[in-house]
Amino acid sequence: MTSVASEAPRERLLALDVFRGATVAGMLLVNNPGTWGAIFPPLEHAAWNGWTPTDLIFPFFLFIAGITTHLSLSGRRARGATESDIRRQIIRRGVMIVGFGLMVGVFPFYDLARWQHVRIPGVLQRIGVAYTLSALITMRGTLKQQVMVLVALLYGYWFAMTLIPVPGADGGIGANLLDAPSRTLAAWTDRFLLDGHLWVSSKTWDPEGLLSTIPAIGTAMLGVFTGRWLAEKRPLEERLNGLFAVGAIGMMIGLMWHWSFPINKSLWTSSYVVFTAGMACVILATISWIIDVRRVTWWTPPLVIYGVNPIIAFVGSGMMARLIYTLWKVDFHGKQTAVQAVVYQSVFAPWFEPRVASLAFAICFVLFWYGILWALWRRNIIFKV
Repeated sequence: MTSVASEAPRERLLALDVFRGATVAGMLLVNNPGTWGAIFPPLEHAAWNGWTPTDLIFPFFLFIAGITTHLSLSGRRARGATESDIRRQIIRRGVMIVGFGLMVGVFPFYDLARWQHVRIPGVLQRIGVAYTLSALITMRGTLKQQVMVLVALLYGYWFAMTLIPVPGADGGIGANLLDAPSRTLAAWTDRFLLDGHLWVSSKTWDPEGLLSTIPAIGTAMLGVFTGRWLAEKRPLEERLNGLFAVGAIGMMIGLMWHWSFPINKSLWTSSYVVFTAGMACVILATISWIIDVRRVTWWTPPLVIYGVNPIIAFVGSGMMARLIYTLWKVDFHGKQTAVQAVVYQSVFAPWFEPRVASLAFAICFVLFWYGILWALWRRNIIFKV
């Protein structure tokens, strides 16, 4: 990671920074409740099939990464970078993002057990892989060829997950096993290749596993296509109308696809890709309409501050959460208790009913990190990969 002083975001990117900032802040909000036993339903992931607002955060972040990929690489080309220079930059960034994900996975670094059983899949790892492959794919060929690759990824994943028999399972083809998290083809692939290095909460499968990363590449590619549309030299209203229309169609297609291949975040199903990308288009267009057409910007600075330093927010908050939720313990009523639980039980739980207290803690966590990011922003420090 490099630390550089950067100019403030250009006005044409303000809506994108606001969208990214809202996504990052939402991630911190849902990942850090006061207690996992008392959470409002919209702040939880869907149990399996279906979606909640929480299930939109990760694909939105990946979709936004696709948009910024196009804008960043276009800027480099305009400054005279060669295609080989750009490819090296893409690969370097992808490797660094994956490295940061693995770094969070082995924190604290002195725990040898974490090194031996480090979770190889992960959120940043998926972002790094999907970013790299989507950027390399969309560097070459025509738009038609790239769309064909996207279709092949989404349909190929659908066919593989539903038509291929899962080894060792007695349910026949994969379509009969989609409701059993540990028996899907994706779960079998995770165990076959990464057994012992999966998400500890599931053990037999991983929500960011290998096979389900294939359609995630499609999410990033759809972001790249959106970035191209936003960069078109057309009137803003025309571009926003296009985003609204395509987004609405994408949501409709995703909901229809749900009938045969259910919307599912953990499997990153093809219907989930199309539905969430469609919703991202609609939300981005709405934000841009409010900011750039209606000129209502008084509410944007806090989200911009979150949006310009997403890596710091992700990595830093992840390490802090592990520290206060599990590693740092103090004596509390004669028992060694995690600092987070002590704060929650002492400050929040006595005043509110459990779900409100849990949400209040999460909001304070978000505000704490806003303070850190604000201090960096005030010094004009932007951390970029």
